[in-house]
Amino acid sequence: MSAPPTLTFASASTAPHAPIHDCRILVVDDTDFNRTLIGALLNEAGFHRLCYAVNGVEALAMIADDKPDLVILDIMMPQMDGFEVLRRLRADKTTADLPVLVQTALSGTEDRNRAFAAGTTDLVSKPLDRAELLARVKIHLENRVLIRDLQTFRHRVESELDMARSMYDHLLPGASALARLKKASGLAILSHTLLSSELGGDIWGVHALPGGRIGVYLLDMAGRGVLAALNAFRMHTLIHEMIETAGDDPAGFLSLLNSRAVELLARGDHAAMVYGVVDCTANTFCYAVGAAANPMMLKGDGTVEQAGDLVGLPLGVSADATYERACMPFVRGDALMLYSNAVLDALDIRSNPPGSAGLVALVGEACGGADPECAFRHVTTTLAEKVGETPLDDHSLVWLFHAPEGTDG
Repeated sequence: MSAPPTLTFASASTAPHAPIHDCRILVVDDTDFNRTLIGALLNEAGFHRLCYAVNGVEALAMIADDKPDLVILDIMMPQMDGFEVLRRLRADKTTADLPVLVQTALSGTEDRNRAFAAGTTDLVSKPLDRAELLARVKIHLENRVLIRDLQTFRHRVESELDMARSMYDHLLPGASALARLKKASGLAILSHTLLSSELGGDIWGVHALPGGRIGVYLLDMAGRGVLAALNAFRMHTLIHEMIETAGDDPAGFLSLLNSRAVELLARGDHAAMVYGVVDCTANTFCYAVGAAANPMMLKGDGTVEQAGDLVGLPLGVSADATYERACMPFVRGDALMLYSNAVLDALDIRSNPPGSAGLVALVGEACGGADPECAFRHVTTTLAEKVGETPLDDHSLVWLFHAPEGTDG
């Protein structure tokens, strides 16, 4: 590294320290006087993390060793000129966005266009003007600091979202829990969840109730992002606090859960939810909904039935909300289908009542409709084709089915 001789100015500035003054600047010029002048002007303005290179080869080696925040680059240099330095910097993804301020005596439009085409960020004319040099240095370093801060913020947010997604995964029933449920009740469960690109608030779960019954729910928090996820975590805690003692009555359970949600959630936050109870002895499924899609049943003969047309207010809106209960047969060979409203939106098959026609047709066209696993794969494959890997909203499907007679269920 080549350092210039000392050059001082009588009117040294006492500018206050700013984040840009912590930035590292590389000055590349083959002329000692130019390096000395630029260094003195920068020092006077409060920039002290300076380093120097006398040609393009030395500059590239220094940048590779320790990337600066800004390069002040001379164009006309022996051995390797500034144009070649620019081309090599822009060809390397690690330095493609490195700010480069080119100092040049070239005044023709064609030459200046050539400099920008090679990848310069900005130009400063020779002979150097102090005010122009410092103004351009400051604006590009301020941009650099801002971008760096935004990148740091983004990385922190992404890290927090990854942690939230990991927490979310732990809220959902695991494979071992579902295997135990299948062994105890004969119920198999297929699930499919696509989290939004911003993280969302879909959760589902199953819970063993007294008398061999099974409580199952699917909850969809309004909104997206970390707030929706945090609200879903809060609701998950409430559900598991209350389900064992109050989960036998779907309508009563939703009413009780809603009253707690009104206290828990901020004004404007709410959730759609379907909750039901599978009674394997009575071969029934009884349920209630709060602004959620009504369940469907894929019958053993391949027909598909909409469970009903219950509505109900979203949870968390009004403490006085009440919910209705509906029941339907659920026998061995049937498949019970729960799904979030976003699934119907994504498949573009909303109808009146919601989802009664389009989803029925989609399920029924797969494998003749009688095989729940085949139908499930058909629906989820179609959904994935519609929304991609990172949709704008959460999409959840939960299917429960009795294994047919003669299987190990």
